[in-house]
Order: sequence, then C-alpha cells, then structure tokens
Amino acid sequence: MNKEELFQDVKEKLKYIYKDKYNEEFILKMEELFNKWENKHWEKANEITEKNVYLITYGDSIYEKGENTLATLNKFLRKEVKDVITDVHLLPMFEYTSDDGFSVVDYKRIDENLGDWEDINILSKNYRLMFDFVANHISKSSDWFKRYINGEEKYKNFFIPYDENFDTSKVVRPRTSPLFHKYIGKSGEKTAWTTFSEDQVDINIAYFPILLEMTDIILMYANKGATSIRLDAIGFLWKESGTSCMHLKRTHEIIKLWRTVLDYFKPNTQIITETNVPHKENISYFGNKNDEANMVYQFSLPPLVLYTFTMHNSTKLSNWAKTIDVVSDKATYFNFLSSHDGIGMRPTEGILTENEKQILVDKTLENGGKVSYKTNADKTKSVYELNINYHDALLNKNEDVTEELEIKKILAANSILLSCVGVPAIYYHSLLGSRNDEKGMKDSGINRRINREKLSYDFILKDVNKDNRRSKIFSSLKEIIKLRKKESSFSPYAKQKVIDLNNKVFALERINENTNEKITFIVNIDYKPIEFGCDIKGKDIITGKDIDGTIKLNPYQFLWIK
Repeated sequence: MNKEELFQDVKEKLKYIYKDKYNEEFILKMEELFNKWENKHWEKANEITEKNVYLITYGDSIYEKGENTLATLNKFLRKEVKDVITDVHLLPMFEYTSDDGFSVVDYKRIDENLGDWEDINILSKNYRLMFDFVANHISKSSDWFKRYINGEEKYKNFFIPYDENFDTSKVVRPRTSPLFHKYIGKSGEKTAWTTFSEDQVDINIAYFPILLEMTDIILMYANKGATSIRLDAIGFLWKESGTSCMHLKRTHEIIKLWRTVLDYFKPNTQIITETNVPHKENISYFGNKNDEANMVYQFSLPPLVLYTFTMHNSTKLSNWAKTIDVVSDKATYFNFLSSHDGIGMRPTEGILTENEKQILVDKTLENGGKVSYKTNADKTKSVYELNINYHDALLNKNEDVTEELEIKKILAANSILLSCVGVPAIYYHSLLGSRNDEKGMKDSGINRRINREKLSYDFILKDVNKDNRRSKIFSSLKEIIKLRKKESSFSPYAKQKVIDLNNKVFALERINENTNEKITFIVNIDYKPIEFGCDIKGKDIITGKDIDGTIKLNPYQFLWIK
C-alpha cells in the first residue's frame, strides 16, 4: 500500500464511521498525523510462526528491592526463561488509579514504579512486546477528564454525558454498577458514561478529535516497540441509542482503520481484540479474515478445557473444536487458559447448559475461588466469570490425590493450549506453577486478585529451581514448548482436524500443507490409564517411542505423534 492508497482507504473508513458528520478536515488532520509519524524510525516486525509463544504478565509481577520492576522482569526472563518465550504481553504499564492498571491516567506515561520507556526499549531488544491499549475508557484522574468536568471548551465532547433521549435499555454490561456517574468540577456537576466503574470513564469515540488522539497513541505504541497491541474491552467502544452498544459496525470499522494504518507503518504488527463474549460474537472481529484483527482471544477454550478435565469427557470440547480451523494466512486465534482476569463463562453460552455451568461454579467455590456475576438486559443476573487460579480450578479433590497427579493434569491441560490452531499464550502464574492467592483476594476485597500475586525475584528464583511443584511445572512446560517450536505443523496457520477416538481422550491433527508435515495430538483427560486400538502410526516426539496401532496412555499423558 502506498501513501495515496492509505489516505483513500482511511478517508472511506472515516466517511463510514462519521456518516453525515464527516467533513474534509478529518482526513486533513489524519494526513498531518501520518506525516508526523512517517518521519520516525520504524523497526521491522516479523511474521508470526510456530516459534511464537506469548507470556502474559504485569510489568511488576516479579519485583526486587531497589530495581525497576521492568528491569527485574527482563533479568528473570533472560536468566530462567531465555528464548523459550518469544513475546511478552505487558498488561497495562501506564500510570493508573484502579483495576490493577485498567484505569489509565496517561496513555503515554509509564508507571514510575515499573520504570520508564528506556526499560521498555531494553526489554524490546530481547523479546517482542505486546502493549495493552485500554481504548474504551480512561481514569477519572486523567487530564482529559479533569478538563471535561471543569468545563474546558476543548474537552466538552471527550466523554458521554447522561442524555434522557438516549435509549440505554438494551445496553449490555459486565458490571452491576450504575451506567452513569456524577462528578463535581469547577463548572458544577457533570455526568459521564461508565461501563466498568466510577473511576473508569468511557471516552467518546464518536467525537473525531478523540479518534485522532487514539490513532496517535496506537502509532506511538508500535513505534516504541510493540509488535502486538491488545485492544482491551474493545466491543464497548461505539455507543448508539436503542442498541446493546456492543460490537456495533462502527466499532469494527475503527479497528479496520487502525489495522490499515499499522499495516502501512509497521507491517505484521498484530492487532489482538479482547472481547469476552459468546464465540460467534467474538470471532466477528476477524472481519473478512484479512482486514480487522490479526488475532482474536479464544475465550471458549479455558472453560471448555476446565469442563473436560472436570468431567473426564471430551465430547463438548471436541464438538466445539470441530468448528475451529484456519482463519486465513494473516489471522489466527490467541489461545490461553489463564489470564489476569477470571475464567470467562459467557463464551460457553450455547455450548454448556446451565447445569453444566453450575458444575464449574460449584467446583470453583469448593476449590477456594469466587464467582462474579453480570446484570442482564432484563435485570436478572448470570455468572460472568470464575475467579480462581487455573491450576486450582483444574483439581478434582477426590481424584487428584498426589502432587505428581496434579502436575500431570496441569501439563495435560497446557498440552491442549499448545496443540490447538493459533498462537499460545501462557500466564506467568501458570508458567511458575502458582496457587490461589487467597490472602491477596481477602485483603483487597477484589476477587480477581486471587490470581494476581506479585512475587519477589529471590523467592521465585529459589522456588522454580527447588520447590518440587513449581520446578516440575516450570521446567516441563519449557521443554514441551521447545519441542513445539521445532514443528511446522504447529504453525498458527496450519490446519486443524479433530479425531473422534474415545471420549476419555481429546485428539486432533495439525497439518501444514506448505511443508507437508502432520502431527497427531492425543491427551488422556482421565486420572486413570487408558488403552485402545486405532490406525495411527508414527513416533511420539515427546518420549521417542514408536506408535503402531495401539495407544496406551497413563493418567493425563499426552502424545505428539509425527
């Protein structure tokens, strides 16, 4: 795409987004912005392959007294993880006031407790980086919002005040707090739309100067080292009276605009959409499979893997996985089991029954976790997410009676993550074999803190090498990932085919048509051994053993047969 084509594409998108409010000044302002960034130095971003594995972490997840936490994270990764991980997803690293980073005060200023842009630059020399762009909302302590409530003319349209003529009756939200809050400034009382909390105020993207600002920010992130940009809660971005205000067409068009801009300035930069919603809504962010998100969070995977290992039955997971295959040669899934949030349950809608969901709710509570709910349009409440460390969520207390069995189960669950079509992402607590942080949850009163414990560098360095549980999970996951990275069959763009062998196993083939290579993945989802006949032949690359028509699997054992 040349510059003229860029301007034409962006102009068409702006006309669609703003319709009768569009004027030629919009594209002129965009041209000014592009001219500014075109004079900057741009590092190249490489294409995503089977070698890419993401680590999800906060910038201060690992800390050391007297050192910037970003420097400590870099030191830990370089010493203990090395090149096993290629990409580091840094959860919001900017100044914030609440929600562990997701109430950003300044999109461009690094939280001084983490470090500064130079620390980001150093980290980017060793790992590809994924930045979080909290594009839907900003902190009430931000300069923008302070100027809004103080009545400054430039900022009067930066946010969305209450309007009795705006029909909000169908608005979908993940919270039970009020949709609008009142604020007092120098000019008196102001109101503002707040999807998530009183401290997280939704920006007014329908006001063009805001879109211009946000486009400048996303270009800054790409220029300062981001090879992936996660669009947090992006489904809520555009508001329209009488609608759900979710997944609206103009939200999609804004993402497409950003994709066009990043493809021009820094090709292969990955736009990753975060929409914790039912599967069909989630994958709508692929657009035409080449023009919107490069990756979409695979939100159905965590609860379905949990259900599979809870019930020791692969039917639900297999039936769902049959609907998942290659998206395109430029788009794929962002696969994960655990993250800084809980295990989302909305993505199981239409897959698990209410009774089946309740099994996971009951198990979560039994295993020390909490359950969060959302308010529906009819004012009823339904389960939104399970707040628990994923490893603790997996355990069946009457079955997984030894630490060895627990570890095997954890590795088996992660083998599914590493085998499915897409790019795998591992949360730092999963890599480090952590457990529920019940104290952190109770002390803070925040359910999600159960899986957000911060760890001292000295403590974790000792534990990943000496503690039996942590060291086995940490070392085993690293070895499995090393094997995976050598196989072109695990390309994020290689085909996937589910194999129905036995409901006590989950099995699929990964086929790379470009290299003519294939791997068959089989995992025992039961705590008992299993044996059965089949026509699969080859060598298991994990154990080196030949497979010839009979599959014998120990509890929670998995195979990669080549």
